Amino acid sequence: MGSIFSQISAVVAMNIRSLPQRFWMSLAMVIASAVVVAILLAFLAMAKGFSATLESAGSENVAIFTREGSAAELNSVLSRDQVNIIETAPGVVKDENGPVVSPELYVIVDGIKKSSQTEANIPLRGLDDRGFAMRKNVQITAGRMFTPGTNEMIVGAGVLRTFDGFALGEEVRFGKVVWQVVGVFSTGGNVFESELWADVKVLQSLYNRGSSYQTARALMSSPNDLEAIRAFVAADPRLNLDVETESAYFKAQGKSLSYMAYFGWVISSIMALGALAGALNTMYTSVAERAKEIATLRAIGFSSLSAFVGTIVEALVLAAIGGAVGSIVAFLLFDGLNASTLGGSFTQVVFAFEMTTDLFIQGGIIALIIGFLSGFFPAFRAARLPVIVAFRNAA
Repeated sequence: MGSIFSQISAVVAMNIRSLPQRFWMSLAMVIASAVVVAILLAFLAMAKGFSATLESAGSENVAIFTREGSAAELNSVLSRDQVNIIETAPGVVKDENGPVVSPELYVIVDGIKKSSQTEANIPLRGLDDRGFAMRKNVQITAGRMFTPGTNEMIVGAGVLRTFDGFALGEEVRFGKVVWQVVGVFSTGGNVFESELWADVKVLQSLYNRGSSYQTARALMSSPNDLEAIRAFVAADPRLNLDVETESAYFKAQGKSLSYMAYFGWVISSIMALGALAGALNTMYTSVAERAKEIATLRAIGFSSLSAFVGTIVEALVLAAIGGAVGSIVAFLLFDGLNASTLGGSFTQVVFAFEMTTDLFIQGGIIALIIGFLSGFFPAFRAARLPVIVAFRNAA
């Protein structure tokens, strides 16, 4: 057994050392694997970044109320009377100013994207001090908070990076209404940074919404209070509402771009088939060029297994190098790259591509699969080469 391992080690070492002699063939296989891995990681990083941007916005201690059956805030509507009832629900935290509930309005306005100079939808959210304080990690990074009762707004950091015309101090016109940008806010990179915030009562007046809202958020003393609140809502026929934790709500919203991960795998699989064809050709050519060398090893006592394993390892090494190159390229080009796409309410969600360890592992796995499949059949041929090949064309 020790002899077999020694033979395998010797053949593997010999094959690896001889790779520079087959530089261009080897490079072709490395590039094919690198391209597949880089494209796969780009799609996965896009889906990962989008999901993380949405899911990080949610809190387990905040309940969000929407009209029953509405898939997103834009499709929801709540009356002032319903908000008043929500404030009496069990489990809703109360402080010196009363129930910690934030009724909010959500309208769509236009912005010009810096990258393409085209119009895109931006959410303009109406809220008050309660809603501001209820967000996780929220802070004013420049300027100040808007003054209630005025046409002032604060701009999310994501909007500022992605759209023109929202710099601190600028005036922004939506229809006939002119708004003054008085502050920039950050929420740690989550979906709220893709929004504009203004006073909810001003928004109700300007958009003729009367006393209606679209959602309400309520601070719970514990996530365990959600069931009691659901029972309260179900028992009151005036509340035809859905209620869930903010965390669960945004997790569901994040699934809208989960297809990108599947699409990435489909595209990468198709490309992997092309890369596999090229890699198979490379490995078959490698075996053919070394046929006499392999047969000579067989003639002096090396086993068929050593030839088989040596060829497989050669293919795996080339594919692994390609996977590493593809991962590095994907990381340099895409990690942290800012992008925006339509979210669940047909508004732009600004997010950053996110490369994580599990994505690199997935990229490595597909590279090794390419390497194994491209090496298996050529390795089988190498193992079956007849010894007589070593004596052909001998001097």
